[in-house]
Amino acid sequence: MNPINVKYPHNRARRQLLALGAGLAGAALLPAAYAQSGAKPALLTRAVPKTGEKLGVVGLGTQFVLDIGADTEKRAGRIGVIRTLLDAGGSVIDAAPSYGPAEATLGDLLTEMKARERAFIATKFRAAGREGAIAEMKESQRRLRSEKIELMLRHNIGFVPRAEADTHLALAREWKAQGLCKYIGVTHSQNQAKANARLIEMLQTEKLDFIQVNYSMAERSVEDKLLAVAADTGTAVMCNLPYARGALFRAVQGKAVPEWAQEFDAPTWGQFFLKYLIAHPSVNVVIPGTDRVEHMVDNLDAGRTRLPNAAQRKRMVEFIGAV
Repeated sequence: MNPINVKYPHNRARRQLLALGAGLAGAALLPAAYAQSGAKPALLTRAVPKTGEKLGVVGLGTQFVLDIGADTEKRAGRIGVIRTLLDAGGSVIDAAPSYGPAEATLGDLLTEMKARERAFIATKFRAAGREGAIAEMKESQRRLRSEKIELMLRHNIGFVPRAEADTHLALAREWKAQGLCKYIGVTHSQNQAKANARLIEMLQTEKLDFIQVNYSMAERSVEDKLLAVAADTGTAVMCNLPYARGALFRAVQGKAVPEWAQEFDAPTWGQFFLKYLIAHPSVNVVIPGTDRVEHMVDNLDAGRTRLPNAAQRKRMVEFIGAV
């Protein structure tokens, strides 16, 4: 792994990098295939292996993004971000009780937008014991203003005692059988490399619908085996922290996107980083968090055009590894 520091999250580096091209005409950033007409291709979709349901490959993470209280201006801005996602054909919005007010704010905004049916909501639970987990899941329903949640994930399960994991997965299956969630799965976002072996074992034994893991050009440990096992077991993969909490943008601060990235239509660093992930055939959706419409547009554009092939992905890794 390369030594990029992934500790501190912020958007400043990305804003500065995008600002470098602010003086260019919008069409100049569009791939030649549609620069003249200005019409953008449809967002790429991938099928959930267990059902065949197609989801846009770019979604939205809400940690920090929806911690905005009653601020009218900020809430209007977040509605703009969500509407941009939904209007482009994306739908996946990821939340969790541990993300502060994210669930409640998301529930409020989707209700205000009258857009709940257009969103594919993923949320999580981790409270100890069966009754604690039930209470937490019911609170998520209340906050999200939705009895049915598309995806219910047991959060950070990599180091949870086996008995607790079994209890929680059994509960998730009960909710799925009752129609309270459509899909179930697990996540891990802490010390991903050490958790991978446990997650691989769970994929092979638990018949999960989804798994959510850290995956970025700064954290590629899931490539060693986990993604292949997900494909073999028909498990959809959701990628969190695709920008490594902003560390990737900081690493390339002041550097131009390499000219050869034009071969797969990546005019910005955001698209460069996301296309690397989306190009992996095991990946179903990436969920970068953003509070800005222009960043949401850039994220979505990564899923509209050509993706790097295996040789190009290798070159991308070599380039970032040398930064």
